[in-house]
Amino acid sequence: MQESTTPLAQPSARVDKKVRGSEWTPLRRREALTGYLFITPFVAFFVVFIAKAVFQSVYLSFFDYNPLKKNPPFIGLGNFQELFKDPLWWTSIRNTLLFAVLTVIGTTILGLFSAIAVNQQIRGRNIFRGLFYAPGLLSVGVVGITWAWLYDQQYGIINYVLHLLGFPPGAVQWLTSANMVLISLSLTTIWWTFGLPMLIFLAGLQNIPDQLYEAARIDGASPTQAFQYITLPLLRPTLLFVSVTGFISHLQVFGQAYIMPPGVGGPANASFTVIIYLWQEALRPLRMGYGSAVAVSLAVIIVLITLLQFRLLGRREA
Repeated sequence: MQESTTPLAQPSARVDKKVRGSEWTPLRRREALTGYLFITPFVAFFVVFIAKAVFQSVYLSFFDYNPLKKNPPFIGLGNFQELFKDPLWWTSIRNTLLFAVLTVIGTTILGLFSAIAVNQQIRGRNIFRGLFYAPGLLSVGVVGITWAWLYDQQYGIINYVLHLLGFPPGAVQWLTSANMVLISLSLTTIWWTFGLPMLIFLAGLQNIPDQLYEAARIDGASPTQAFQYITLPLLRPTLLFVSVTGFISHLQVFGQAYIMPPGVGGPANASFTVIIYLWQEALRPLRMGYGSAVAVSLAVIIVLITLLQFRLLGRREA
């Protein structure tokens, strides 16, 4: 039997190789070419307007570049040295990181539980989905001006409601207190942006088979246990996506921090963010080389935080 089976194994392997090699047929080539043609506009847009801008920004960060002057001098790491010696830069980093952490945690929790709520078989759930997502359609100007009025210490409706509940008039200085301004900005941004994470979590929830929850109920698992051992583990990729995109977005906060607090940077620079620093210290005086150094530094911070998130949330259970 060994003599008869051994020769048969070799032709089988050769046939398998031929089959694999013949997969790249003219039809497959045409399909691949069609796909490449469809992505060509995006690739061209990315190369011209994004990749080129990134490399140019890195290049300009080594020059004392001003668009109104010719032949900018090469200063090496001079822009970065000046940046890291500026206390206002570190203040903006601290404020931006704190704002991003508060906002990402808030939007993630609110988005997840909102998705769980509107995923139930309840009457009018599509209406609630639309209402929860609706604030995200507003512009940052509308959101900032509206919430600045709501937070107003003397005439804002929030302090008015607190006064009806027994608090003294103007009890909370939402935008004029250094301890409260970032919290106020974060609460506003959570209300404004939690709709998109809700939709993403809703899509993730609808991909979880109902049979798993039925089996858990048969085994006597409580809703809390089902959430802990079924929902959360299976939503880990969705949670990673929401947290990564959330940090990338909120680390670039500008509009709310510029519009809502009184004065640029708020009380005691408590709402002075990295993008406000970039605008005030680089773009207004046209120090484009210094601005490029700020942008590159922020990009490095975003990459490091993203890698940390992949490290913490991207691990798979063995």
